[in-house]
Amino acid sequence: MAPSTSLASISSLPRQQRCLLQPLNSPKHKRVAASFPAELLQEFIDAAQPGEHLKFQQGDAFTTRPVPGHASDETLVVHAGEKIGNGMAGTDSIATPVVSGTTHWFKNSDDLIAFKEGRRQSFEYGRYGNPTVKVLEDKISALERAEATLVTSSGMNAIVATLLALVPPGGHVVTTTDCYSEARAFIRDRLGKMGIKSTFIDLEDIESLEDVLDQNDVTLFYADSPTNPLLKCVDIRLVADLCHRKGALVCIDSTLASPINQKPLTLGADIVLHSATKYMAGHHDVIAGCVSGSETLISKVRAWHHDLGGAISPNAAYMIIRGLKTMALRVEAQNRTSLLMARMLERHPMIERVHYPGLESSPWHHVAKSQMTGYGGVVSFEVKSDLHGTMRFIDALEVPFIATSLGGCESLVQQPAVMSFWGQSDEEKAKNGIKDNLVRFSFGIEKFEDLRDDILQALEKI
Repeated sequence: MAPSTSLASISSLPRQQRCLLQPLNSPKHKRVAASFPAELLQEFIDAAQPGEHLKFQQGDAFTTRPVPGHASDETLVVHAGEKIGNGMAGTDSIATPVVSGTTHWFKNSDDLIAFKEGRRQSFEYGRYGNPTVKVLEDKISALERAEATLVTSSGMNAIVATLLALVPPGGHVVTTTDCYSEARAFIRDRLGKMGIKSTFIDLEDIESLEDVLDQNDVTLFYADSPTNPLLKCVDIRLVADLCHRKGALVCIDSTLASPINQKPLTLGADIVLHSATKYMAGHHDVIAGCVSGSETLISKVRAWHHDLGGAISPNAAYMIIRGLKTMALRVEAQNRTSLLMARMLERHPMIERVHYPGLESSPWHHVAKSQMTGYGGVVSFEVKSDLHGTMRFIDALEVPFIATSLGGCESLVQQPAVMSFWGQSDEEKAKNGIKDNLVRFSFGIEKFEDLRDDILQALEKI
């Protein structure tokens, strides 16, 4: 494959595009004199997104030193991995081509050896890599501020490959009681048979993590943040500090936040996971997962992934690339709708409790506010009724689909006691914080007023 296009070779583009694509620390971007009131500058500084390092002195110039990636998330989701970055050379198509070939050929033996020794970037076999998939991986790396990303055939495949790669026999995983149920079962049941110890802690008692770290040789801390469906938040900075002192890695499943709202690697985590099926793809039409981190750690995960065979198809990768381009817009709308809806529901007489970290009344608000730029599109709440009254509310809704998953354009609603815990004992449900009257609402991009009116009319049917 021909050498990739770099930022240094964009001189042939129109002037406006050259300016857009120059790194913000480039001489092409002139420093702007601080000629407007200092209080306005300070207001801008206070409003800056986490991860941006702002420098201002009275009477001096005002400069922004962005995190690696040199552009906003809104720009990166559109251009990273394509126009910004390595991209796919040899085509002038704006849309990334779908390379469906499973096998790639070499001109001669020297060409093959150059590839094997890393002196030539190319591909060999579809299970080990693909040009379309590589664009997706580069785009996610830019969003997560990661050195490397591996995209897999499902979120669960990403979880399994990561745990197998980073926790050896005799290792010890610490996780939370609120983590994804299938991940929890894999850690407890499968890893246990491989000689790997596991400890489950309650997020409400995060201090217990110190005791576990002091008393055990912990390999990895694994947690979701926010959790599903009660939207509890891990203090990632605190956990990373505690774990790193004892030599333990930190892995965060950030699916319910999306890379737009939260970047665990910038907060100290070593690995960040996503079910790319959710906010990244955004259209309920593709299954995928991804794991991002340092090149050293991701190369270990990639080796296991090759053995597990969980390669994503180029067509699925293309669909996620397409979905990512609108992710910032979708997530912004979902953040706004969810916060407004959570505030409305909190005041409604038919609602007992609302679980949403964006509410000041949430016990997780201070943590979420410190590490998230938005609070996500999922709101859980407890209806003032029993199992069947809550079912009447669900059935009376007209806009959302009764379905699992989250993060797509369409709103989805479910009653976890029916959708995920049907047939389980009250003790098992209580252990997972699941009440019969709990509702999980994943808001899509429909108009807020339509969703609001639908929820209000359905509450009247209880």
